[in-house]
Amino acid sequence: MKSSGNTILVTGGSAGIGFELAKILSENDNEVIITGRNHERLKKASSQIKHASHIQSDVSSPEDVNALVNMLYRDFPTLNVVINNAGHAMLYDIFEEGINAYDKTKDEMETNFFSVIRLNEKLFPQLKLQQEAAIVNVSSVVAFLPGSLVGYSASKAALHSYSQSLRMRLEDSTSIKVFELMPPLVNTEFSQVIGGSKGISPMQVAEEFYDAWQKDEFEIHVGQTADLYKLYLASPSEALKRVNSMRKQLRLENE
Repeated sequence: MKSSGNTILVTGGSAGIGFELAKILSENDNEVIITGRNHERLKKASSQIKHASHIQSDVSSPEDVNALVNMLYRDFPTLNVVINNAGHAMLYDIFEEGINAYDKTKDEMETNFFSVIRLNEKLFPQLKLQQEAAIVNVSSVVAFLPGSLVGYSASKAALHSYSQSLRMRLEDSTSIKVFELMPPLVNTEFSQVIGGSKGISPMQVAEEFYDAWQKDEFEIHVGQTADLYKLYLASPSEALKRVNSMRKQLRLENE
């Protein structure tokens, strides 16, 4: 994938991984549009990014997505990269009485999975017009090694499967490349409830993504995800046991 001269949409771009992705891409001569639900956070983030525009938009809202897509078609006709980074996670015990795991999981699936399909589908016609285009779906190590974030893990597993299917469907008939970014635990505001302070920095995620993206590495295993994936291929049960032992230790340290 070309590393500069792109017009790139980053959902959930006001903080964390999305912000760092937008920042490193803008620093390498790409035009970036970031979205998010909070206008003030978006405005502040946009002011810290070299070539950036911001649009307040909630990916889980059909009305917001329709308005966003109309604006992109009108104001950014050269849009050729979509980074689906916006995410939602909740920590809960599915067996706890009254927790309403169904509704919580439904919310996570809507933001992390269904909204990605909706936005991609609406932007396919514009992406197909470009000489070179890409979709980047941000999933997670939990796509193949699930943990205590039950709904989140399931949504990322679904996103991983969708990314593979989409890649196979598009590679022979369009110029659209499909990438999947799979970080491990990352130190963001989003992840503090599960020990995120012990994770890698969002900047490291962005730097490793940018390097792999230029090389057309379609499944990008960032940081510890790379080693865990190798172990998973050798022994899925051992990999699951090891990663959940690590997560248990993190919980104990945070208590």
